[in-house]
Amino acid sequence: MSCILHIETSTSVCSVAVSEDGQNVFEKEELNGPSHATLLGVFVKEALSFVDSHAMPLDAVAVSCGPGSYTGLRIGVSMAKGVCYGRDLPLIGIPTLKLQCVPILLYHDELPDDALLCPMIDARRMEVYAAVYDRALRTVRDISADIIDEHSYAEFMDEHPVYFFGNGAAKCKSRIVHPNARFIDGIYPSARMMFPLAEKAVAENDFKDVAYFEPFYLKEFVAGTPKKLL
Repeated sequence: MSCILHIETSTSVCSVAVSEDGQNVFEKEELNGPSHATLLGVFVKEALSFVDSHAMPLDAVAVSCGPGSYTGLRIGVSMAKGVCYGRDLPLIGIPTLKLQCVPILLYHDELPDDALLCPMIDARRMEVYAAVYDRALRTVRDISADIIDEHSYAEFMDEHPVYFFGNGAAKCKSRIVHPNARFIDGIYPSARMMFPLAEKAVAENDFKDVAYFEPFYLKEFVAGTPKKLL
């Protein structure tokens, strides 16, 4: 087990947490954003002060790596890199869509064994960034920019119950009306949910190159040309 600093800024939520031995021991979160430029440095300073005051040896920094807001991810990754350089720590990249699945797997015991999970990030209009995972977080369909209509994800719902969640899911309820479609409200990426994926990365020695790491920025597709969202 490890002591890990977690940073999540991929959406309007700004959150920071510290986990030790697979348990959160510190967390700060602001839901009424975006306020990353103002709050993230304060949250990280408080987290590091907590770690130092409790003589906890920090082993790594984990940061949400998208897809998500260009500005939010840029601020979060820059902060994470700064802490890594300053304290000579390895960097862990946590995929935002997989992160959104963690509270579903931890707290929704009613999911059937053959359920598929479809976390969604809002990409404006009727577009989302989404992926499809099974309950072991194995990739069934990789991350894609999807324009939602009544046929979206039908090939998965014809065979499995599919659970949709995240800040892109609410606008899809009126379009995705398959009997196997399930929607879960109130799910968003949070630093306090990063520890299971971060611990797995540490166990597998799955670290990023701090100098060259770049997150997966959310993009808006206009006439076939990707354009970064501010």
